[in-house]
Formats: sequence, structure tokens, C-alpha cells
Amino acid sequence: MESPMHLRRPRPTSVALATLALPAALALTACGGSEETATDAGGGATVTIETARGPVEVPQDPERVLTFDIGVLDTIDTLGGEVAGVPEFALPDYLSAYDDAPIIGSLFEPDFEAVAEIDPDLIIVTGRSLEAMPDLEELAPTIDLSVDESDYLGSVERNVRSLAAVLGEEDAAEQALADLEAEVEETRAAGAEAGTGLIVMTSAGEVSAYGAGSRFGLVHDALGVEPAVDIDSATHGEPVSFEFVAEADPDWLFVVDRDVAIGETSGESAEQVLDNALVARTTAWSQDQVVQLDPLAWYIVSGGLTATRTMVSDVADGIAS
Repeated sequence: MESPMHLRRPRPTSVALATLALPAALALTACGGSEETATDAGGGATVTIETARGPVEVPQDPERVLTFDIGVLDTIDTLGGEVAGVPEFALPDYLSAYDDAPIIGSLFEPDFEAVAEIDPDLIIVTGRSLEAMPDLEELAPTIDLSVDESDYLGSVERNVRSLAAVLGEEDAAEQALADLEAEVEETRAAGAEAGTGLIVMTSAGEVSAYGAGSRFGLVHDALGVEPAVDIDSATHGEPVSFEFVAEADPDWLFVVDRDVAIGETSGESAEQVLDNALVARTTAWSQDQVVQLDPLAWYIVSGGLTATRTMVSDVADGIAS
């Protein structure tokens, strides 16, 4: 584990700037998603959608879709679509319909033989499986719907609209996004009044902290909770000590238990890891303001439409309790 980082207090304007930037991001992405429909060389309908790599023309209403990302699976399922194969991983209960679906590899590495056997019309990759994209493109049209952690909600909106255009479910997507935006706005108003917060993830007894712009930065970037300290927006967080947590003294502690997210339950739980005299000195612990975030939604399924609503409600319910 790397040496614990030094504590840095946030710049006074950082939260205000992040909050002001959000509506602009939402407005810019409101037109994202589908662009226009056409036909391919074989006469099949196509649609041009926005991806992490810009506009891409893909088959419309494809018969066999594969994805290596549980968040993308979440969004497709939420919009009423289906996939023909999934990566090997313990899915959340609401995606149990895919428990017996063909396995096409892991979250990171495709089983190319299994993919070829399905003969997909469209393959979707994201950050964990991005390295395999060139090889997958040899088998079928492949698109990148990775999430930009510095613009999490903007990426979610883009991906929802793009997948809705592929599936022909634009109306359902717009209603779902409107519901999500209303929940975000309501939570942001409460978050701005909640006090300071610190996001930590426990893994095998170690603790990492996450700040604005990070993979868990939604808490600060969109939901308005003021960071207790400035933390570099590293995707994998900054290793920190319990002394760091005590000195940061957040009003709220937001906790992701990675071990639970990946199905590793032999070690200490997040609550056990954090239950010590140093963390007990914080306002968050002493006033029972520790919010256990849904580990699957935040660590595995993040980026998905239903998972994002779960993430927002985690924070809303936590600071309301």
C-alpha cells in the first residue's frame, strides 16, 4: 500500500464551482445520444449514436447484443432491451434474469470463442474491457460506452440516450432521465446543507479516500456534499491512514465496501475496519452519520441507469436519516 497521503483542506471555491458546472454539463448532454438513422450496405437500418469516442453508426434494433459491462446491462434491461451474453460475475438481484445467460468472458477479458459462437450484431465495451476492443471489432461492430468520471451524470445521460436509440426506446429513456434529474436536484439541495463529507472505500482491511471528480465523486460533484478535504481525482483513490480520517473530521462518512462488491467476505467488513478510536473521534462516527453505500451499485454497476438512481438514493436517504 502506498504511503498515506497528506491532508489538504479544500479550496473555498471548489464546491461552488463544481455545483455551478453541473447544470451546464446536463444542458450540453441533453442533445446527446442518437443523431440520425440510415441503412447499411446490406439494407439494414442503422443509427448514429454518441459514444466515448464520438459519433458512431451502428445497427438499429440489433438481434444479438453483447456487453462486458454490468452498468450497460443494467441500462439495457431498464429500457426493456435484452442481451445475448454477459460476463461471468454475480449479478444484482434485479438482473437475475441473466443468471443463466451465456458467459462471454470476464469483466476484463472476452472469451473470444464464446463471443464468436453467438455471432453478435453489436458488442459494447467500457473501461474494464476496453483493451479488447480492437480484437472484438474483428468479430462485430464494437462501441465504447466508458464513463468519464469527471462528468459522471453527463456520461450516464449520453449512454442512456445512445442505447435507447439503438433499442428504439427513446420515450422510456427521456422519462427515466427526467426522473433521475429530479432526484439529483432534490438530493443536491439537501447535500449542500448537510455539511462536509469524506468518501472512503475499504478493501482487505485497507482504506482509500476519493474526492470530487473521482469514480465516487458523484457525492460531491452532483449531489452537493462539500468535501471535507481536497483529494486528487484518481480513479483508484488515495490510500489513507486512520489518522488522516480523524484529522479530516468529516460531518459525514460515505463508505464503499469493495470486498462485498466483489464477493470476498472472508475478511473484516467495512464497519469493522473503521471501528477504531481514531475514526471514532470524527463528527461522522460520533454522531452516527456514516452512510454505507450499496457496494454493487457504486463499484460494479455504476454507470447503469438503475444503479445510478440507487446511488443517488443512497446519499439522499443517508443524509436524511
